[in-house]
Amino acid sequence: MRAVTLNTDEARLIQIFKALSNPIRYRMVRYMVDHPQCITGDLVEFAELAQSTVSQHLKVLREAGLVCGDIDGPATSYCLNLETLTWFRNQVQDVAEQLANEGCC
Repeated sequence: MRAVTLNTDEARLIQIFKALSNPIRYRMVRYMVDHPQCITGDLVEFAELAQSTVSQHLKVLREAGLVCGDIDGPATSYCLNLETLTWFRNQVQDVAEQLANEGCC
């Protein structure tokens, strides 16, 4: 298989798609839409997973730039990174408009 060189935006877009492609992470993001500033324990209860598993999922979401965490005493409060979500939406919208304008198949 031939190696593909990606520009910065392409690499970022793919990282976000990968993060959201996991059903648990996707559901966690959806949960955070309705529950901003939730803590890890809230996500553990919601996902019905071990704290360590939820923490690993949060790590992937943070690395993709989808989630921000603020330390609040002994807990970390998580929220969605609206700047990243807006950027992602615009990128996907651009592709959809390009396909609509140029046709497909």
